[in-house]
Amino acid sequence: MAEEKELRILLACGIGASTGFMAQNMRKVAKEQGLNCTIKAVSKSEVLDYADKIDVLLLGPHFSGEVPSFRKELEPYGVKVMAIDPDYYSSLDGEGILEDAYALYNGELDDDED
Repeated sequence: MAEEKELRILLACGIGASTGFMAQNMRKVAKEQGLNCTIKAVSKSEVLDYADKIDVLLLGPHFSGEVPSFRKELEPYGVKVMAIDPDYYSSLDGEGILEDAYALYNGELDDDED
């Protein structure tokens, strides 16, 4: 059986601090569930530095208005982009956000639902 492709997830917010806590929770859940993924958090100003190294970009909910512009910039790289669910974000729900990231990547979540 072929090993599943590693899913590369990038979280971004103003300076990367709040998404840093989120990424930590997501990594813990991913490890518990045996998921093959990498999760990193950065400032949104650094996103384009990672364009060719990620599969999914999750923006903090307070930057949901910027999703369309990031989507356009990252389209040539095949990166899926969406804002993090505000409820998951406020409760630091790593499992919920991880599920959304996989659903978005697998086409089970419409990335126009922002």
